[in-house]
Amino acid sequence: MSIDHRTIAAVVPAYQTAETIQAVVGQMPACVDWIIVVDDASSDGSGAALEQLNDPRLVYLRHEHNQGVGGAMITGFRRALELDADLVAKVDGDGQMDCRFLETFARAAIVHNCDYVKANRFGHLRDLGAMPKARLYGNIGLTFLTKFASGYWNVFDPQNGYVMISRRALRRLDLDRLDRGYFFENSMLINLNIIKARIAEIYLPARYGDETSSMRLHRILVTFPLKLMRGFLYRVYQKYVFRSVSPVAILLFCGLLLMAWGVLWGARAWYLSIASGVAATTGTVVLALLPLLVGWSSVLQAVVFDVQDAGPCLLFDPDDETLQPDAQAVVSGVRDSLHKDASR
Repeated sequence: MSIDHRTIAAVVPAYQTAETIQAVVGQMPACVDWIIVVDDASSDGSGAALEQLNDPRLVYLRHEHNQGVGGAMITGFRRALELDADLVAKVDGDGQMDCRFLETFARAAIVHNCDYVKANRFGHLRDLGAMPKARLYGNIGLTFLTKFASGYWNVFDPQNGYVMISRRALRRLDLDRLDRGYFFENSMLINLNIIKARIAEIYLPARYGDETSSMRLHRILVTFPLKLMRGFLYRVYQKYVFRSVSPVAILLFCGLLLMAWGVLWGARAWYLSIASGVAATTGTVVLALLPLLVGWSSVLQAVVFDVQDAGPCLLFDPDDETLQPDAQAVVSGVRDSLHKDASR
């Protein structure tokens, strides 16, 4: 049962999910046309568990070597494109995601012409108490860093993997650029911003049970910041230099150079002043302070332009049967439209 004549594929990355994969597949709503399960070299019998199911929609793929959740999703994405699916969702195999909301995701994408729809666990404050504290605080910190790296400052909870993407956007993405590991969702947002994809969020509470996550917090704290910085530089180059020479790149890089000059010159002047016991002259202080202030102002202006270029993020509440975006998103969209019209 397709929605508005659009076909839907649900990609399920599965690793050591023998105890949960049957329930996940069994909960897929009728609107899903294909259930693409990518067994990422599981050794617990996940494939055998799937053989017991009798669902004609099931498409089973297996990796001989573990590639990570991102690698499994890339395999699933490519198969979904081969099947000509109009919308492709990601549903984890551990049972944390409520498959009943897939129809809500699809309707939001179709009705509002969104390229990428994702869940947001922080919309229901009453449900945050169920989230493990390490995940809660880690997600808040990573959210800010991902906002800066991806350019989607209106998007929250970037680590949430419950997403749906349109075929149009999926075909435009360079799948080889997506991260193979747990950085997959972050790299998706970075690359979606390059193609100026239209984003929407749906407030959905997360479900946490007795499942064991293979994600290691210490590994994320070490690897994610560097990957976010690389992603930010790649996005700025692709979006504001390679594809179009934009003032954003000029303001950003000139601002960073001026700030670096101010810091280095100021540090040198401070060291010489301490070593010689002679106070720095007014001119020396100005040569450090002025570039620092001008550079900081340029960087802030570049960030403002970057935020405006990304456009608004539509926010939906699943309890709203009309699927109308929240007033905040509507006001943001109108304000951005007026700003663009005034600048023409």
